[in-house]
Amino acid sequence: MTVSMAKETAWIVTIMVVVALGVRARAGVVQLREPAAVERMHSLFERLRRNAPASFRLAGVEINDYLQYSLQHTPRPGLQSCSVKIFPQNYISTFTVVDFDAVDRWNPGAIPALLRPVLRGRRSIWVDCRFGGANGKLSFSVQKAYFERIRLPSVLVEQVIAILARQQPERFDTSKPVPIPFGLESLWTEGNELRGMK
Repeated sequence: MTVSMAKETAWIVTIMVVVALGVRARAGVVQLREPAAVERMHSLFERLRRNAPASFRLAGVEINDYLQYSLQHTPRPGLQSCSVKIFPQNYISTFTVVDFDAVDRWNPGAIPALLRPVLRGRRSIWVDCRFGGANGKLSFSVQKAYFERIRLPSVLVEQVIAILARQQPERFDTSKPVPIPFGLESLWTEGNELRGMK
């Protein structure tokens, strides 16, 4: 065996080991450690699933770490990435990469002709929302939104959110208040944290 063949064989063996570890990890044989914020979120989800009274507080960095991990491991139709910044009085700023071609396929004409030249393909948009989370229901309103320096009409952004929400496995209908997951009764922001209570 030549040196070149030995290197190729070593490379192929390395790839096979990595693939095998990935398959075994999915089967539960090998557990790779998740980031701390993801472990904390999974622990919170388990507590909430038990249907016992619970409360929590999450910093923006924890939510962003979880969003990054979650979107890599469970892609969502029309969304590539999302990050949030939390403010007092139930105000949240988001920076999201949206696949506007997919939005246009799912609802032709949803993007106005004037904006179609810039809102196509995967584009980053900045959206500020104010939300209400009480009595087990969540509602929101878009306060302002931008693509680069172009201000986007709130009604357009709310329509894009509605189209994306309908494409998710949960089939959200954002035209009315959405049930808060896990039977949570309320969600609110305090300082730069998201808080919730069951």
